[in-house]
Amino acid sequence: MQGALLAFVDDIYEDLELWYPKLRLEEAGFTVRLAARELKTYSGKHGYPAAADLLLADAKSADFVGLLIPGGFMPDKLRRDPKVLALTREFFEQGKLVSFICHGGWIPISAQILRGRRATGSLGIKDDLENAGAQWADEPVVTDGNLVSSRTPADLPHFAHALVKFLEAEARTRAATRPATRPEKPNARSALVLKKGMLGGVLK
Repeated sequence: MQGALLAFVDDIYEDLELWYPKLRLEEAGFTVRLAARELKTYSGKHGYPAAADLLLADAKSADFVGLLIPGGFMPDKLRRDPKVLALTREFFEQGKLVSFICHGGWIPISAQILRGRRATGSLGIKDDLENAGAQWADEPVVTDGNLVSSRTPADLPHFAHALVKFLEAEARTRAATRPATRPEKPNARSALVLKKGMLGGVLK
């Protein structure tokens, strides 16, 4: 496995905006944990169930390589939760992936991390994004540093591709900067015993 991502979930989340990237990320070798205020099954806008497997109260940004924020009406509920906003800011400040689509941008808006950054989202929250200081772009996917955003479910192929591309590049960077392990030095005593054993037949 290449690492785990945290995804927020609550009732009336946008079904495709959670499940399409979740499955694509899992296909690429990542794990996606669903964090919510209660450990129960939530229902999407179109009725698809999503079972939370992590309490928001227990979620720690240090345990994850990125954050996924689906849209729907769910972000408008969770943007009022101080833990959700704190987690979003932590991911952003640590340089980890913060991804959001459609109305998911409401949470980064309330977390106050978008000033001076390029982003996109549903046309319905264009004014909200701009009022938060973001430069709104009418594009299928926008990547600005560790922020990746998309407009609607129609952009999901672009969105999921950008998430995997970002995370795989980060994984390569971490691997390249990881200190190389030194080869173990041979044990002098073991080498001596081995040498004697090899010469035993010759010295008889």
